[in-house]
Amino acid sequence: MIRIAHFSDLHFGHKSLVEAETCFAAAIQQAIRCEAELAVISGDATDHALDLHSPAACALMSHVRYLADHCPVLMLQGTTSHEPLGTLAPFRLLGAKFPVHVSDRIEQVMWTGSSWMASSSWRFGVVPRGRALFSCIPAVNKAVLAAVLGVEAPVSTPLDHLLAGLAPVHRQARANQLPTLGVSHGTVYGCLTEHGVPMAGFDHEFTTGALFAAQAQAFLLGHIHKHQCWQQDGEAGHQCIAYPGSIGRFHFGEEGDKGFLMWEVDHHSARCTLHPTPARRTLDIEFQGPPDMEALARRAKEAQGAWVRLRWHIPEEDRHSVDRKAVEQLFAQASGLQVEARVIPVQRTRASGWAQATEMADKVSMWAQVAQVDPEPLLVCLERLSRSTPQDIAQSVRTAQPT
Repeated sequence: MIRIAHFSDLHFGHKSLVEAETCFAAAIQQAIRCEAELAVISGDATDHALDLHSPAACALMSHVRYLADHCPVLMLQGTTSHEPLGTLAPFRLLGAKFPVHVSDRIEQVMWTGSSWMASSSWRFGVVPRGRALFSCIPAVNKAVLAAVLGVEAPVSTPLDHLLAGLAPVHRQARANQLPTLGVSHGTVYGCLTEHGVPMAGFDHEFTTGALFAAQAQAFLLGHIHKHQCWQQDGEAGHQCIAYPGSIGRFHFGEEGDKGFLMWEVDHHSARCTLHPTPARRTLDIEFQGPPDMEALARRAKEAQGAWVRLRWHIPEEDRHSVDRKAVEQLFAQASGLQVEARVIPVQRTRASGWAQATEMADKVSMWAQVAQVDPEPLLVCLERLSRSTPQDIAQSVRTAQPT
């Protein structure tokens, strides 16, 4: 049996640095206490393209180097929008006590006990000796899959064909009593996002059936920020597929604990346990009208140390009635306050036939009908104005008595 620490979706970036670094550092310490023999980072270590001299890049490299001084590390290429191709290349050069292997292509990798051995093509022809076999499928598109598999791959389901093609190698490894693990970055059909929304579309990369058909004992996934797992007992023994979720809480409204997984895998079974990280606490408060200051004062008592998102929906004519400074003072003990005030614009109904009316009196009557007001006082005033000169109007204003 081998013990593996599984991290994912670290999202080191300029805005997320504090949360990512706090949680990843705590996770590494916990993994070391759990005596992890290997570590896997299954994609999206960065939140976006980073300059090498940026604080986020330096912090990530420092933590991965610290982790690699305690155990070998495998890093998988994630979503290219978060982790542009080539971003992970410098991690090969860290020079820690144990090697860091960066998997940015479809391949199989063996941990021999002293080094990482990668297959020359997408799978091994003959399984080499070692401690654990990893089948790596980074975030790739169908064109890349078709190029790897050649003309034999079905156009509609190249990934299913690839996973099925890994099964014979996994069976051979199990016969040699080797743990077999898949590592990938993508979306499982029917999984839940961190906000509890099911991912049920035809563009998602995996189904649980296709992943189990690869006959690996464990499948270590990344990309979805909510921890979840699927298990099955069958020909390949006890199999488990799992997302650890993101290392920290990077958005408001995320459900569940954040953390990393500790895996225990052998040639016939796999199991994983979530270890929570000290992710930041978030609080969502929403009003359908102007914020109720008394209600806010009550909610502010539970906001100490939390990141608060306050939303309200307010008509345009009342937009200046909210005292924002008073609201900010209520949440002075919060770690952060994000105010989202949605102003509902006044809906103005166009009077039918307005453009065709030639007389001002007709236009006033049409407007009064739409606005549901009595037009008579306006029509009387309009009639008086139409018979007066500008001088008469000015004189009447000057001589008018205040009421």
